[in-house]
Amino acid sequence: MKPLLVLAALVLLIPGPAAHAAAASGKATIIDGDTISVMMDGGTVFARPIVVRIHGIDAPETGQKCQLPKGTWDCSRAAIKALAAMAEGKVVVCDPRGRDDYGRLIGKCSTKGEPDIGAKLVASGLAWAFIKYSTDYSHLEETPRAKRIGIWQSKTQPPWEYRARRWETAAQIVPTKDCPIKGNVSAKGERIYHAPWSRHYARTRVEPAKGERWFCTEAEAIAAGWRAPYR
Repeated sequence: MKPLLVLAALVLLIPGPAAHAAAASGKATIIDGDTISVMMDGGTVFARPIVVRIHGIDAPETGQKCQLPKGTWDCSRAAIKALAAMAEGKVVVCDPRGRDDYGRLIGKCSTKGEPDIGAKLVASGLAWAFIKYSTDYSHLEETPRAKRIGIWQSKTQPPWEYRARRWETAAQIVPTKDCPIKGNVSAKGERIYHAPWSRHYARTRVEPAKGERWFCTEAEAIAAGWRAPYR
């Protein structure tokens, strides 16, 4: 076999990053309808939180409302409530499915009482199957859509379109053009960033004198030590 072919064969045998990643296992805190923070097992000294984006789904953003035949409803709070009922304070195991653009672990998550959290949210009509990245749960949308349950009660903008529209609008009016993410320092000194689709984005002010700043991407904010708001 030629040297280049041998090298190619060896490369194919090397597991990718997802294969090397260990499962995130520990008690969960809810960040939003499709994201959790897992306090990794390992004792008091080594315990550390890992932010996990639940594989295969996209839940309503915290600042998003869903349509009803007449009016709107807070579908984000409904998704968060359902996720909290399954995972808040419980031991969650998230098998790795890679990482997203912000470096967060993407995981297929389960608890002792719920074998697949993402599947349950989609089947309950509280999250979309995120088919841009995975079709694992696309078939689970059929029943809630047919029965007009949850997010399917009326035509609602899916969260990926909602984020894009909110970003486009905010990026044109902020003082730092195309950098609309607000880096806020809380009263407790926590550094929290608010994207244009966050629930408290409109009322958050950026005061550079307090160490607050603007960011152009979520990845930039995370790398600088800011975190997303919880719920």
